[in-house]
Amino acid sequence: MADVATGAGHKNRAMTREERKVIFASSLGTVFEWYDFYLYGSLAAFIGAAFFSEYPEATRNIFALLAFAAGFLVRPFGALVFGRLGDIVGRKYTFLVTIVIMGASTFLVGLLPGSATIGIAAPIILIILRMLQGLALGGEYGGAATYVAEHAPDGRRGFYTSWIQTTATLGLFMSLLVILAIQTMLGPDAFREWGWRVPFLLSIFLLGISVWIRLTLNESPTFQRMKAEGKTSKAPLSEAFGQWKNAKLALLALFGLTAGQAVVWYTGQFYALFFLQNVLKVDGVSVNIMIAIALAMGTPFFVFFGWLSDKVGRKQIIMAGLALAILTYFPLFSALTHAANPALAAAHDNVQVTVTAAPGDCNFQFNPTGTARFTTSCDIATAFLTRNSVPYDVSQTAAAGTPAVITIGNETIESYDANVVGADAAARNTDLSNATFAALQEAGYPLVQNDAGAYTMVANPDEVQWGRIIAILFVLVLYVTMVYGPIAAILVEMFPTRIRYTGMSLPYHIGNGWFGGLLPATVFAMSAARGDIYFGLWYPIAIAAMTLVIGILFVRDTKDTDLDAVD
Repeated sequence: MADVATGAGHKNRAMTREERKVIFASSLGTVFEWYDFYLYGSLAAFIGAAFFSEYPEATRNIFALLAFAAGFLVRPFGALVFGRLGDIVGRKYTFLVTIVIMGASTFLVGLLPGSATIGIAAPIILIILRMLQGLALGGEYGGAATYVAEHAPDGRRGFYTSWIQTTATLGLFMSLLVILAIQTMLGPDAFREWGWRVPFLLSIFLLGISVWIRLTLNESPTFQRMKAEGKTSKAPLSEAFGQWKNAKLALLALFGLTAGQAVVWYTGQFYALFFLQNVLKVDGVSVNIMIAIALAMGTPFFVFFGWLSDKVGRKQIIMAGLALAILTYFPLFSALTHAANPALAAAHDNVQVTVTAAPGDCNFQFNPTGTARFTTSCDIATAFLTRNSVPYDVSQTAAAGTPAVITIGNETIESYDANVVGADAAARNTDLSNATFAALQEAGYPLVQNDAGAYTMVANPDEVQWGRIIAILFVLVLYVTMVYGPIAAILVEMFPTRIRYTGMSLPYHIGNGWFGGLLPATVFAMSAARGDIYFGLWYPIAIAAMTLVIGILFVRDTKDTDLDAVD
């Protein structure tokens, strides 16, 4: 351990065996953490059916998403709990605890009986498990980043910590591959019945390996030195956020770094997947394969930009990634539409759709937890069109008290107020859907009708341009690597050693858990309000622009910081 403890100042020496093990253990653990988180998001519909089976499909999906949102919302609290523990007890033992909590929560989801077996206890236990997972994830990243950075020599900290940055993408990549493999082996019926549990159960092997390796590690040399000198903080929370000199660092880290990093990260990976599958109507298997290929191509650039940040600075690379995203998101997502569903793109250009409603009938449909209900005739009409990727204009010129009307060419379809029609809402919704779909199909939208008469909007597989789509996705992932590759190093270097775990964890998880986690709901609400499938992109662009301005003006670059001197 002596070569590690004294190696911080030797930037030209080779990486030691202990340092390689530190990076591997930290990265492997974080892969596992994100693997689980993505699994739940990808399998939410199956989880809703298993644990909320007594409710209608729409309601069970709402509860499944609410449980998912709970994991996001508690992440900053996990940052506080485990950040404090890490600054008092030590880095190694704290992020060993986080992996055990996370792993147990993941495995138990695969074993948990459904509501048909144990009733209301099933969803209650599920939500508790998701909250535990979110808490553990709140402590995991800060622990891994701090632990690796405090083992790294000066001048190579960006390179060392960038390996952790690959793990979120690798976690998504692994979850996609496991889901595809299990679906292929079992078939859709068995997967829907019980096979969705298998990816959760398989995580026990990752957990076992992660725990075993982390148990063999030593404590961070920087923390050991500080503890030996009696300089550890006795109240890291009040010291980190109750003293302005440190609280200011946390605010700058949030608004000048992590908020923008988060929205670029979620847009480039999560929202791109959602956009292809749910907006452009490309089949899920094809989307997962294309995303996986783009991620495989882009992942090495996390390490490249981490290495480059040791040469030219962290801040410059992060700000460049934000600027590129701001300037190119609209043309890139427009190009995705033309490459993935040309017929839909043509319909957007040629078909005029208008929603005419009474003043005050149209609401901003922001619904981050999935629990709000929007029941006015305008909200029902615009939500239906938004879900089905139909752009429209809104004219609030109808007489007060009259239902909204959808106009498609020469066809008009009357919407309904769910509170007014009461028990007839389901039947009215079917009538609205069928009439609107028929008019859209007649106008040129790519809709197909099955033998039962139900309509589905799909992308023609023969027209999906795989090469162009993968190239666009790669560019989006490249932006992610620019803002995310150096982020761990700059956050670790911003804060004093005695409060580093606490100080960096909270802004990171508020940025990623709230600014990033709220992106899907915000983008949908903005698109529904404007009637434009691209309008929601203003959310990540605005947040990235805020971070770009604050980052350029107020955040200092930290690449030459000596961690041993920052007490």
